[in-house]
Amino acid sequence: MKKILLDENLPHRLRLSFPEHEVITTKFAGWGGLTNGELIAKADGIYDVLLTGDQNLRYQQNVLSRAIAIIELPSNDMRELIPLIPKIREAIDGITSNTYLSIEL
Repeated sequence: MKKILLDENLPHRLRLSFPEHEVITTKFAGWGGLTNGELIAKADGIYDVLLTGDQNLRYQQNVLSRAIAIIELPSNDMRELIPLIPKIREAIDGITSNTYLSIEL
């Protein structure tokens, strides 16, 4: 089981798609509204994976120095994300620390 932080730019109900993991939203963690850098700094070492829909994060943050892994999703529309759930699960299960992975539609 991995600890996953669901970024505020993704649908809150997406967390229900990963019952085998502990999934917390940034809002529930009290970190809503933080910049990407602040969010990653706070989550690093607490969460294993950050799921985000932020397409620019990879250009703004260097995750190689962090323990947290980041998975970028291609959309924040639940209708587009539902068919990707198996692919996202596979990515979560296989991802290692300080890795950035982008899921494609």
